[in-house]
Amino acid sequence: EVQLVESGGGSVQAGESLRLSCAISGTSVSMCLMGWFRQVPGKEREAVAGIDRWGSTGYAESVKGRFTISKDDAKNTLYLEMNSLKVEDTSMYYCAADCPGTADLWGGYLPREFEYTSWGQGTQVTVSS
Repeated sequence: EVQLVESGGGSVQAGESLRLSCAISGTSVSMCLMGWFRQVPGKEREAVAGIDRWGSTGYAESVKGRFTISKDDAKNTLYLEMNSLKVEDTSMYYCAADCPGTADLWGGYLPREFEYTSWGQGTQVTVSS
């Protein structure tokens, strides 16, 4: 069973940075399609970033140039580096996985919610002005 545990959320000022982590157990991150989503109450879950088994990435337009998704196969961990945070980035952030992952993000494709099969519990990010 794949288990995902997010960490690194918190409260920051606009313009500051945070790095989210997602520890994976039950499989190897090197075999998975991995992604980050976010959701605010009353709205649909939104795809933020994805990374495939081969390291190709995709991003939502709203975070391009500010957020970076990466993974460390040795640590079996997924990351989301968030820079220049905005108030509108305030949300619960979720880690997602599809293992084994066959999706190819070549060309910057950003996988949607239904393409993932495992989810973490989320970590809250709050950005204030």
